[in-house]
Amino acid sequence: MERLQKFLADAGIASRRKSEELIQQGKVKVNGEIIKELGFKIDPENDKIEYEGRILNKEEERIVLMLNKPRDVISSVKDPQGRKTVIDMIPGKFPRLYPVGRLDYESEGMMLLTNDGELANKITHPKNEVKKVYSVWVFGYPSKETMSKFSKGVELEDGTTAPAEIKLIKKGKTTSQMEVTIKEGKKRQIRRMFEVLGHPVSRLVRTQIGELKLGTLEEGKFKKLKEAEVKRIFVKKEQTYKPRRKFGK
Repeated sequence: MERLQKFLADAGIASRRKSEELIQQGKVKVNGEIIKELGFKIDPENDKIEYEGRILNKEEERIVLMLNKPRDVISSVKDPQGRKTVIDMIPGKFPRLYPVGRLDYESEGMMLLTNDGELANKITHPKNEVKKVYSVWVFGYPSKETMSKFSKGVELEDGTTAPAEIKLIKKGKTTSQMEVTIKEGKKRQIRRMFEVLGHPVSRLVRTQIGELKLGTLEEGKFKKLKEAEVKRIFVKKEQTYKPRRKFGK
């Protein structure tokens, strides 16, 4: 027996947390009956599970894509304002995919998309401390004292950030290029950190998640990841990645 929300996540519908919301909204049926009870247990081998009229099969091929997101693209499935989304950049030949975490509208770089909600949750959950690396261009020239505040945590309106790593890459005429590594994901975190410290961000590019690097992937392009590439995300022993479903070739 298996919890319904875990089955939905493994089937690639959404993260486990989002799957719980879908259940509570009455969007999931088991053997023809709407189920709203969290923790409801099903038999994956014999029960018929439906979401939006589609019968789910947990053995669906696992898909993970890496996209080099351009600026002015929103990292959502849909946008009520009609802006271009990361999903709009992916051909319809793939199964329904969901972005893993966020990269704000003005930012660029690595976005992962997958049909595996459990994998998405593993990457984004704060307890796993999966690092994200960014190239950041800021106005002005942050002092050593300012940069040291990143390692101690910066006070924002929603709390103090976890310690981050920062180093200077090079100085330009009016800006500095920095490399910033964080292990949490507060909304617009890096932009707000630099803003508080008096150095607004002019450009932000995510270049790495775990040890998986964006590399030479062109802006606006994507590639399908192999299992070995996905495993580079999880570099700590406690982050061991054991896929339950097969990867496509």
